Amino acid sequence: MAASTKSFLADAGYGEQELDANSALMELDKGLRSGKLGEQCEAVVRFPRLFQKYPFPILINSAFLKLADVFRVGNNFLRLCVLKVTQQSEKHLEKILNVDEFVKRVFSVIHSNDPVARAITLRMLGSMASIIPERKNAHHSIRQSLDSHDNVEVEAAIFAAANFSAQSKDFAAGICNKISEMIQGLATPVDLKLKLIPILQHMHHDASLASSSRQLLQQLVTSYPSTKMVIVTLHTFTLLAASSLVDIPKQIQLLLQYLKNDPRKAVKRLAIQDLKLLANKTPHTWSRENIQALCESALHTPYDSLKLGMLSVLSTLSGTIAIKQYFSSSPGTAATSARSLDLVKLAQECCYHNNRGIAAHGVRILTNISASCQEKDLLPLEQDAVFGLEALLVLCSQDDSPGAQATLKITLTCMVKLVKCRPHLSQSVVESLLTQLHSAQDAARILMCHCLAAIAMQLPVLADGMLGDLMDLYKLIGQSATDKKQELLVSLATVIFVSSQKALSSEIKTVIKQQLENASNGWTAYRIARQASRMGNHDMARELYQSLLTQVASEHFYFWLNSLKEFSHAEQCLTGLQEDNYSSALSCIAEALKSYHKGIASLTAASTPLNPLSFQCGFVKLRIDLLQAFSQLICTCNSLKTSPPPAIATTIAMTSGNDLQRCGRISNQAGMKHSMEEFRNLATRYGDLYQSSFDADSATLRNVELQQQSCLLISHAIEALILDPESASFQEYSSNGTAQVESEYERRMMSVFNHVLEEVESLNRKYAPVSYLASNTCLCNAVIALLKVPLSFQRYFFQKLQSTSIKLALSPSPRNPAEPIAVQNNQQLALKVEGVVQHGSKPGLFRKIQSVCLNVSSVLQSKSGQDYKIPIDNMTNEMEQRVEPHNDYFSTQFLLNFVILGTHNITVESSVIDSNGIVWKTGPKTTIFVKSLEDPYSQQVRLQQQQGQPPSQQQQQRTAYSRF
Repeated sequence: MAASTKSFLADAGYGEQELDANSALMELDKGLRSGKLGEQCEAVVRFPRLFQKYPFPILINSAFLKLADVFRVGNNFLRLCVLKVTQQSEKHLEKILNVDEFVKRVFSVIHSNDPVARAITLRMLGSMASIIPERKNAHHSIRQSLDSHDNVEVEAAIFAAANFSAQSKDFAAGICNKISEMIQGLATPVDLKLKLIPILQHMHHDASLASSSRQLLQQLVTSYPSTKMVIVTLHTFTLLAASSLVDIPKQIQLLLQYLKNDPRKAVKRLAIQDLKLLANKTPHTWSRENIQALCESALHTPYDSLKLGMLSVLSTLSGTIAIKQYFSSSPGTAATSARSLDLVKLAQECCYHNNRGIAAHGVRILTNISASCQEKDLLPLEQDAVFGLEALLVLCSQDDSPGAQATLKITLTCMVKLVKCRPHLSQSVVESLLTQLHSAQDAARILMCHCLAAIAMQLPVLADGMLGDLMDLYKLIGQSATDKKQELLVSLATVIFVSSQKALSSEIKTVIKQQLENASNGWTAYRIARQASRMGNHDMARELYQSLLTQVASEHFYFWLNSLKEFSHAEQCLTGLQEDNYSSALSCIAEALKSYHKGIASLTAASTPLNPLSFQCGFVKLRIDLLQAFSQLICTCNSLKTSPPPAIATTIAMTSGNDLQRCGRISNQAGMKHSMEEFRNLATRYGDLYQSSFDADSATLRNVELQQQSCLLISHAIEALILDPESASFQEYSSNGTAQVESEYERRMMSVFNHVLEEVESLNRKYAPVSYLASNTCLCNAVIALLKVPLSFQRYFFQKLQSTSIKLALSPSPRNPAEPIAVQNNQQLALKVEGVVQHGSKPGLFRKIQSVCLNVSSVLQSKSGQDYKIPIDNMTNEMEQRVEPHNDYFSTQFLLNFVILGTHNITVESSVIDSNGIVWKTGPKTTIFVKSLEDPYSQQVRLQQQQGQPPSQQQQQRTAYSRF
């Protein structure tokens, strides 16, 4: 994660970044002071950009105070602009330090004679409700304005009342009666009532308030049966129930009642929409009777639009725990009742409906039932799901309209889910996809290729016999150069790479390269090469990277492609490894290391300050060290053959009590012990790389984890076979067979792990103590077996989908980063640490930050002079705090002691904790220097003692007091 090491938190002149922030603020301030309205408005609307760029409190506080001044003295248009800026920058409001001053300037406009100015002020107060929830003057102004005769002011008061009700329990309790009187009052116009009713959704702060609001809404539903009133009241009812939680079952029953009995389609649509909201939020509150009532309504409705909505609710529920409750509470045996249940009947009836959306929801329900209720015998339902999916596939693949594509996506997602849960259905599903590929539209083909690749990654279902069909299609596509065709070339190449589990044949490589030369651009070729690297087809990838080297416009891109070419060549060298041929293995590893060293040099040249390629460099360096460790281990094993242990080695080992003596001279040189420690060290470094990759996708992290496990496996094998056979345990290394294997690479690696463990365990049990020859052979074969699995370069190596960075600001901070901050040794330094979490375009795609862990440590760098009777128990400071970011901002303080005189180095390091409680060492790390000075009084006393003068009476008295 990137971070800025410079502080944004200082006065003018405190570093370059601060000057930028302050000059930007001064520039906007100049615009605010302009006499021209246009320039003033332009300056106001540029403030959100400033907040985004410099999101720390000192600047935001100054900026909002300037905006409050504009709001106070400007015209209504300027006030409206300030209101919009405040609403856009809502997450920065809590960083305002002088809240009282800010509110005072804004609130002064509430006493204006202009109702529009008062209305804008009310909206401004409503927008600030999160930072002033309990301001009584604001509460009073809102209550007063609700009685205004000006409609604009009343609507603004309603907006403010809704916002304050959401934030303040006292305000909600106080305004509830007022709102109910206005809603029930005959003088209140109907359109105003429609705006007042939604305020009641915020009356959930305690049970009595929620109960009284529900009673009022119940009265309104019966007293005002008009369509608009029923729709607004029911929706408010639902939102109130969803927030208060206790009344959700009652609300579901009420909505189902309206869905069944109310003849108006608008009301039915609203009921369906609210049922969908409750199905997403609280599926566990749906009883079997609720689902049954919804099924009956769907079976009996003549309107396709309503049936589509009800099926949408049911398909949402079918993917949750509600479906298990539905089947577990059904009477009769599983197989007979499953076929006769209304939900299953409805899904089967809708699978072949002429409306694509209804059919999609039908097959989705059947798929979810088959996936969720695996303990039941649902073979007929599985077949129904497969037939329904195939029918939809045929229908949607011929149509390239957006609706058909959306339905096709649902269908293909269901296919992947069904095959994952019911592997025996995979063959028929894959065959139907391959058959349909030839006649489908290009847009559909792309989606179908993604589906095929997803299925083949989980299960090896694409046999070599199917490659012919794929290659024919590939030749056919390559004759056109449209964007869809380019996308399809990449998707189809991915399927081919996944399906050919071993090395690609020369014929396939020739066809792919010919099509790329004929009809593709460089970007398509790069994407195909990237996929080849991910699937372990390094020979193909190397040739494609080589062809692209001369087609890039930047030297950074050239070095990047050159490094990828070298890495692919290095991995290609390792494919020629053979068991029991150790000299050949050493030469292959040496050749691979040569290419890897060339590649890492290119990769370093490709990095830029904005894109440092830290993960890529770390991953490749670890791979180089791993190959060197493997090479060293094979050399160590080989040297045992040339210098075997003496015939009496076992006897010497038994008499000396040192089991290592069995290995002869090598163990005395600690060669094997060194190898074991090297592999353990590599495993630790892989763990560090894992912890630093917060933004990586799960497949990349799993890849790093597999590399770490391979290091631990070899270190364990060395320990079990040679160093300490007695105490070696196999329990912690045994793989759990329940884990879902996500890729072919993982499948092959796990197979090697299990095979090596079995070999080591059997040798240990059968031939204890193990002969040096058998153990050496086992270790070398394990190394070769691990290297023969082609390395997979996963997505994060090429592409970062999630981007998260933290900026830290320390206060106090020095004017110059190299200058120390002066502190007296009898005082404590209050170090304030503030930070902002910054996200890319897809925040929280893989994992979210739950809290930030801040670690502060100080180290004495240099002492100044001699120490005179100064205690040395506080030589260093070590503190840690966890803070939860709110609106991506966090702040905390540390109290640090610097008793020892001299220069201290303070390091603040941040790490993040995700929602699963996992700690990620993401950084950044910031350093400042502190100079601890002796306080003047102690210095004076020390000097007097040196000169042999007793301290004066006044000084003695001060010493007595200073003890307290």
